[in-house]
Amino acid sequence: MPSKRSQFLQHVAQTSPWPMIIEVERAEGMYIYDHEGKRFLDFDSGFSVSSLGHRHPVVMTALADQMSKYLHTTVYGEHIQSPQIRFASRFAGVMGDRFETVYFTNSGSEAVEVAMKAGRKSTGRYKVLSCKQAYHGSTLGAESLRSDIDYTSAFMPGLPGVDHIGFNAMEDLGKIDQSVAILIMEVVQAEAGVRLPDADWLHAVRNRCTEQGVLLAFDEIQTGFGRTGKLFAHKHYGIYPDLLIMAKAMGGGMPIGAVAGDHRLLNSFAHDPALGHITTFGGHPLSVAASAAVLEYLVSSDLMEKVANKAALFKSQLAHDAISEIRSAGLLMAVQLKEKSWLGPVVGKLLERGIMTDYFLFNDCSFRIAPPLIVEDDQIIEGCRIIREVLDEVVQKNSDLVI
Repeated sequence: MPSKRSQFLQHVAQTSPWPMIIEVERAEGMYIYDHEGKRFLDFDSGFSVSSLGHRHPVVMTALADQMSKYLHTTVYGEHIQSPQIRFASRFAGVMGDRFETVYFTNSGSEAVEVAMKAGRKSTGRYKVLSCKQAYHGSTLGAESLRSDIDYTSAFMPGLPGVDHIGFNAMEDLGKIDQSVAILIMEVVQAEAGVRLPDADWLHAVRNRCTEQGVLLAFDEIQTGFGRTGKLFAHKHYGIYPDLLIMAKAMGGGMPIGAVAGDHRLLNSFAHDPALGHITTFGGHPLSVAASAAVLEYLVSSDLMEKVANKAALFKSQLAHDAISEIRSAGLLMAVQLKEKSWLGPVVGKLLERGIMTDYFLFNDCSFRIAPPLIVEDDQIIEGCRIIREVLDEVVQKNSDLVI
């Protein structure tokens, strides 16, 4: 009988030549277990998805309650469904009137598409701007926002009318002019290796967009729902977008995305023409029930308040001569190594030792640490001890550096 591994490689479409090949049996809290019982400490959260850990009780309770009532009934936007109302009204109460309306989608990529369409529809303009070294998703439209061609060249041509500005580049603000419909940008550039914005630049971007009548959309797909210590990263800077794009941790492990903004912008799809954006499974009641539970738990608990101290503990425990820098937006961290040739061996050996980390798309000398926000101090200390031991092993094997 074929093994699950061979069936996986033969019958499940692959995304890279280097899958991790972990046969997942179950997951709980901070840990993932394979079919042989090996335990992995999850320092990646499935790329910032499982911020409450795996199978958090509030999420599981919300799912069980919703499953006892109904699942899919019809396409999004037609039926009144309590989970959607519960999330959207609570979100508006927490975030304020500028985010009074939510458009629910299946994923972050679809949410980016909704934002682009809303920008063009509401302004009547054509051009879309994004930042260099940004990642906004893998649909053709979302991929068109990327400045690199290594990943996108095989799928060209992309969406016309897209241009790019440099992140933290004051000299590029002139590109934000009255030909532009919308600027879509990350507050923290995740896949570039956790690059934080200069506050003056971010304020200048907001002011320039306002002056030129350009919509500003913040992609907080990776930084949303507590990852940085606040509900969203833009709250650290006191700067607000016209549209807020979210996904990943929103669903507590369930697939979902959304765009939040004012009523006028997000109801523009309902007319001239009607059905300007439609989605069958967007806002699925199970996913939104989980999202409402996640939101309520985050705003009513002290979990976000502990993020800064946990990030500081990671940094103190990762003191090592092989590390040149640790960049952090709360518990989204990039650990930069002094030699990029060490990166692959380090990430691989950490997986062997039961520590899940990962790479960045646009930074070839840093590995990602983005654990569930529920991570405890003893788990940080133990995980970092293993990371230091792996660094010792890799460096001693691959260079003359004396640790």
